[in-house]
Amino acid sequence: MKRTGGQIVWEALKREGVDVIFGYPGGAILPTYDAMVDYDIHHVLVRHEQGASHMADGYARATGKVGCCIATSGPGATNLITGLATAMLDSSPVVAITGQVGSKAIGTDAFQETDVTGVSMPVTKHNYLVTDVRELPRVMREAFYIARSGRPGPVLVDIAKDAQQASLEFEWDERPIRLRGHRPQPRAVSESIAKALDMIRSAKRPVILAGHGIVLSGAYREVREFAEKTNTPVALTLLGIGAFPRSHPLCLGPMGMHGEAYVNRAIQESDLLLAFGMRFDDRVTGNLKMYAPHARKIHIEIDPTEVNKNVKVDVAIISDLKDALEQINPLVEAGDHSEWIAAIQDWMQDTHARDIIRQDPGGKLLSPHVMLDLWKATEGNAITVSDVGQHQMYEMQYYGHERPKTLITSGGLGTMGFALPAAIGTKMGRPNEEVWVVAGDGGFQMTMAELATCVQENIELKIAVVNNNFLGMVRQWQEFFYDKRYAATPLFNPDFTKIAGAYGIPSYKVTQRADVIPTIQQARNTPGTVLIEFVVEAEEVVYPMVPAGASLSDMIRRPVNGTQTQVTDDMKQAGIGAGSV
Repeated sequence: MKRTGGQIVWEALKREGVDVIFGYPGGAILPTYDAMVDYDIHHVLVRHEQGASHMADGYARATGKVGCCIATSGPGATNLITGLATAMLDSSPVVAITGQVGSKAIGTDAFQETDVTGVSMPVTKHNYLVTDVRELPRVMREAFYIARSGRPGPVLVDIAKDAQQASLEFEWDERPIRLRGHRPQPRAVSESIAKALDMIRSAKRPVILAGHGIVLSGAYREVREFAEKTNTPVALTLLGIGAFPRSHPLCLGPMGMHGEAYVNRAIQESDLLLAFGMRFDDRVTGNLKMYAPHARKIHIEIDPTEVNKNVKVDVAIISDLKDALEQINPLVEAGDHSEWIAAIQDWMQDTHARDIIRQDPGGKLLSPHVMLDLWKATEGNAITVSDVGQHQMYEMQYYGHERPKTLITSGGLGTMGFALPAAIGTKMGRPNEEVWVVAGDGGFQMTMAELATCVQENIELKIAVVNNNFLGMVRQWQEFFYDKRYAATPLFNPDFTKIAGAYGIPSYKVTQRADVIPTIQQARNTPGTVLIEFVVEAEEVVYPMVPAGASLSDMIRRPVNGTQTQVTDDMKQAGIGAGSV
């Protein structure tokens, strides 16, 4: 078959199982867009290329398949970068295709020329510049293989315009791909497993740290079998939420900076941490010098670069998590840690974890009310796609996720503006699921132009904008650590219901707790995209909170009887809390 480079792109996408792609056309990618009309892959026209990369990311996280986006050269390609960095930090398989100026013009500062392979190198798993059409079939196959194999991640393919226009006899190579030096599926060695079994057998106070790797590996059944057989409590990272049912008796809930105090106390007092597919990032550990000081540590991780990077471990099992647990579970002994679990339950009762939102706040609507009532109204069955900020942490605390891939959010990069476009990708990947955007007023305004995409695609999407007229999380840090000098955090906002109305989207405004559930139900019963603006208390604080530089033991706790743990002068002098939000 004689095919142009542009046609080869679509031929490759079809063979890789791609059914939808998110993009925005331009001059350098036009030969590929021209070829698109002859293929039955659904193209979603975005309003900004960053939206395209977030949509591809959301699609990938929701489906487990590779998400795809496409853009032109120069600003089109660079606008993808934030989305690719988001996917990179959260191990999401994405293939981005970009046009490039003609090969003879590369390096001349031609119109809309940017060295996007150089720009994207730090935030992609791999990238390619294709200047010869003969390379294109191989490159496309390798891009998908690299994106989905081992620890997933984004791959960028930059194609010169003349390579898109040139032709060749196209043949698709069906042979397995083998890349020199690339071992995407390492297998656990028996010596490491034997050491781990000895440590598990002798542990009195173990805790499982359940991370995103459980989702990527599909090891839900294996993790649950291990936890139940060994009677080990399970703490969740942000991206691990849903990997282990929140209602399970062994589930403790979220850990880390805004995790529950009893969960962090359990980690600090444990004698064995079992890190399942997580990378010990700073939001989980707090001050590394004071992290879990009494605990030995077993780390099961597919990416060897993550092992001993932040936390020194006693046993490292470099393996796909599912494969490792399939070897471990038949050999591990049944355990009984009922005394340890009872102690944690006592700490749980002492934290008043949810009491604050059950108390009468004097008629004020609080963000936790919105999250708890959204959970009640949807019976916990929706997929929530959360933006970044206070509302993200409230969602983590108050929406109980029972199923995997039902909380989709930017964890590692913390990308404001992620939620709306990622939710579009999520809905297109799982059209039969109820999908809710959970966004703050700040982040929503960064990508709210994608409301037009919702309408154009006739997407059934529900949007909750939590409006406190602040950049809430930054304001919280300013309250605690900068003497309430609110520099550049108060927001002048539009009327979000009128913004929705401009696109023909039904919308509602809620200011009282009593109206939250009825309005959510009304939105659920309304076809198409619906937006609800929840006007909440302006100066809310997410509790608990571990200040930057503090240990997990030094949490700022929820108020009890109007008082709270404060940041001390000693903590300020030590630089605690001065780090990044």
